[in-house]
Amino acid sequence: MAVAKLVLAATSGKSSKILLGLRVLAFLATLSAAIVMGLNKETKTFVVGNVGNTPIKATFTAKFQHTPAFVYFVVANAMVSFHNLLMIALQLFGGKTELTGFRLLSIAILDMLNVTLLSAAANAAGFMAEVGKNGNKHARWDKICDRFATYCDHGAGALIAAFAGVVLMLIISAVSISRLVQPNKCSISTTA
Repeated sequence: MAVAKLVLAATSGKSSKILLGLRVLAFLATLSAAIVMGLNKETKTFVVGNVGNTPIKATFTAKFQHTPAFVYFVVANAMVSFHNLLMIALQLFGGKTELTGFRLLSIAILDMLNVTLLSAAANAAGFMAEVGKNGNKHARWDKICDRFATYCDHGAGALIAAFAGVVLMLIISAVSISRLVQPNKCSISTTA
């Protein structure tokens, strides 16, 4: 119901302000997800054995670079952030530009592609987070979140931000598509 109200408002005169606000929120969500996961690292030292009474210690580091799904997650969130930043800059500094025809269509297509990219990345990272939290007995993958709690907490925060970005990009995509129906009323203007 709320999404329908946003889409209806987006086709009215408030279109540019609503879309700008949604893009700013999506930019912040995806940028924070990329930064938090990109800086996610934890190092711990564990006792791995004993020789007599002397413990043998090993230091292990959990980093996002160790999992290709997390690398994809960071890259995808950064790309969607960059797309939203470009759209925000176009809206704020583009002057009064009429968006008709091919421009509206290309923006709607890019928004849909970004929803797909972000959704795939968040789901891949969510799957790996589940394996990290619970392990997989059949594949003999051990869980790591019992040993690297801070790493897993930061990853969970990044996932929450990314899924918020997915929802915001879905709404932005719906607004972009709804603007295709009424291209006469859509304009980007810095004065409103």
